[in-house]
Amino acid sequence: MKISELVIASHNQGKIDEFSRMLAPFGVKVVSARDLNLPDVEETGTTFAENASLKAEQLSDACGKPCLADDSGLCVDALDGRPGVYSARYAPNRNFDAAIEKLVKELEDTKNKDWSAHFACVLALKVPGQKCQFFEGKVEGKIIPNRRGDKGFGFDPIFVPNGFDKTFAEMMPDEKAKISHRGKAVAKFVKEVFEN
Repeated sequence: MKISELVIASHNQGKIDEFSRMLAPFGVKVVSARDLNLPDVEETGTTFAENASLKAEQLSDACGKPCLADDSGLCVDALDGRPGVYSARYAPNRNFDAAIEKLVKELEDTKNKDWSAHFACVLALKVPGQKCQFFEGKVEGKIIPNRRGDKGFGFDPIFVPNGFDKTFAEMMPDEKAKISHRGKAVAKFVKEVFEN
């Protein structure tokens, strides 16, 4: 399958920058939903895959181009997997500083000492005239009470992946991409689309 231009179904600049960096070696032109003045798609699904496919299909239909949508989130064990698919909506007006404070407070209120968590990501690729394809990635780690680092976005400043002593927000983008949930999902996508 030859894809020369790919629409990223997102208005989140952090995600768009990550995808642009990860896909640059494959000569694919990355454009965002914002670049094409495409609307935000309401995420009414109850799973990452449902939300990713909703976005990919609606925006691919709207622009007539191959579209890659990501739905991802932070799943915290002590909070029964929340915020999960509601991670973006957990942040009031996409204010992740407020979301981080809210999450840490919720965890402190549980009195649970185990702050294990994982980030999950599902990518949905919709090429006009073809069925949606899915690519999944996951990274295990833990939440820390105080944010560290100024790179990344979202919950990155309080997430330390297993085997590391720094948060995603303290990692250089290339280092994060090798181990992150999104990086793992993109690696599967690249293998299927660009290397087969």
